[in-house]
Amino acid sequence: MSSIKDPIRDGLARGWKVSGGARGAVPARIVCDVAIIGSGAGAGITAELLARAGLRVVIIEEGPLKSSTDFNQKESEAYPQLYQESAARKTEDKAINILQGRCVGGSTTVNWTSSFRTPASTLTFWQDKFGLADYTVDALAPYFDQAERRLNIAPWLVAPNENNDLLRRGAARLGIPAAAISRNVKGCWNLGSCGLGCPTNAKQSMLVTTIPAALDLGAQLLTETRAEKFELSNGRVTALICRSVMPNGAVAQSVPAQTAIKIVAKHYVLAGGAINSPAVLLRSGAPDPHGRLGTRTFLHPVVMSSGVFDQKVEAWSGAPQTIHSDHFLETQPIDGPIGYKLEAPPLHPVIFASTVPGMGQGQHDLLTAFPHTHTLLALLRDGFHDQSPGGKVKLRGDDSPVLDYPLTDYVLQGARRALLSMMEIQFAAGAKTVLPLHEMATPYISWAQARDAVDALPMQPRLTKFVSAHVMGGCGLAGTEKLGVTRPDGVHWQIDNLSIHDGSLFPTSIGANPQLSIYGTVNRLAQGLVKKLAGQSAALV
Repeated sequence: MSSIKDPIRDGLARGWKVSGGARGAVPARIVCDVAIIGSGAGAGITAELLARAGLRVVIIEEGPLKSSTDFNQKESEAYPQLYQESAARKTEDKAINILQGRCVGGSTTVNWTSSFRTPASTLTFWQDKFGLADYTVDALAPYFDQAERRLNIAPWLVAPNENNDLLRRGAARLGIPAAAISRNVKGCWNLGSCGLGCPTNAKQSMLVTTIPAALDLGAQLLTETRAEKFELSNGRVTALICRSVMPNGAVAQSVPAQTAIKIVAKHYVLAGGAINSPAVLLRSGAPDPHGRLGTRTFLHPVVMSSGVFDQKVEAWSGAPQTIHSDHFLETQPIDGPIGYKLEAPPLHPVIFASTVPGMGQGQHDLLTAFPHTHTLLALLRDGFHDQSPGGKVKLRGDDSPVLDYPLTDYVLQGARRALLSMMEIQFAAGAKTVLPLHEMATPYISWAQARDAVDALPMQPRLTKFVSAHVMGGCGLAGTEKLGVTRPDGVHWQIDNLSIHDGSLFPTSIGANPQLSIYGTVNRLAQGLVKKLAGQSAALV
């Protein structure tokens, strides 16, 4: 890959204003028009629009600045460099592993490119239950259109790899509809290593699109800099206090680095993600008169099933997640039994070995069959039923955030149904054996055997394997302050000069991979913010 141009290194050579970590010390005091916490989906869209309007923008990112030159497709380097807690972040009870980005570009740098507009049924629920009357398909469509053009989001027209085609073939044999997934890529090499950082710059993440655009327009980027808390007075933020951290997130040990960094801005945008954003407000003692802050945080709890086939699957190779099925979302009411979306994730050795159950000879056998292994995942659509209230972001003793996420019987029974659906599809596709990811399960050789076994398995946290890469909520939008943290225009209900522009805005889960929902929603909110702060119209182009 050494011949591929690196847009980040080129920009640094052009004189981008970047400090922190290897780029040098961050000034102790910075004054600007807008300070943006985070550099992921919401932060990137906002930074480009505000910078284009001529506003002085500072972007504060806790993680390091890495680029295509650094992305070598090695899991051992990618997880500690690019993910929260080295890809080992977990809920408080350790029942769910959470994959979130922690680098410039945030999760957009390491996601698998799947792009869906917010489903109409989700928007209707928000209108009915959270007073978001203007969050309609038609109202949001122009903002989705702009985001899709800007980020080259379109259906993936290349034939799916075997991993995804097995989902398509198995579903078809059962009469279950499946469809292609849109992806935010340009000139994709079909490598399959999206989750380790794109080495060819084909993925149109914030790392190679909006953040460089904002920096070219004069924005300032602080890396390896943690936003700790806001100073608040009379319903406004008066300053943001930050500290330098090391590449692994630990507080920097040198005396100069331990000095607090103060950022004074006219307006602040919180876009640190749906665990870190509520945490900043909690550390700040932000007003929360109705007890909404950090609550209704949703994950799309994910359960998985692995099948072994005669032919090689090589699920690490080729574009990930290009086929999906919404059949089990659309066949029941949104507030009925929990629905789930089916996708086929990529598999890489470390993440596979750390996810499948068992030990000793059992795990040896699973790893031996790795080239022939196919996995399906089910995204459980949480947040639409009284027995699916999500979780709550809390602070540990050292003020770091943790998500308390009880798995209710309602969610666990949805997990059982999802495992059964996935196993039936895998056997229909020709699997020799199928293993639902559960500590008490074993590989099953027929659909009948698997069905009877899973019907009898205890669905309990830590026995049933749950993961998630989608964190939403905690600073939810609502039409009244009693129902949420954030106004429909993205401004905090009690803090006049603070906007929230990330997935923490969503009052429920999306029911689909959320990156495009963030792009479209934040595009709309950021354009309103440009009008408010700069008195001019803006559009994402």
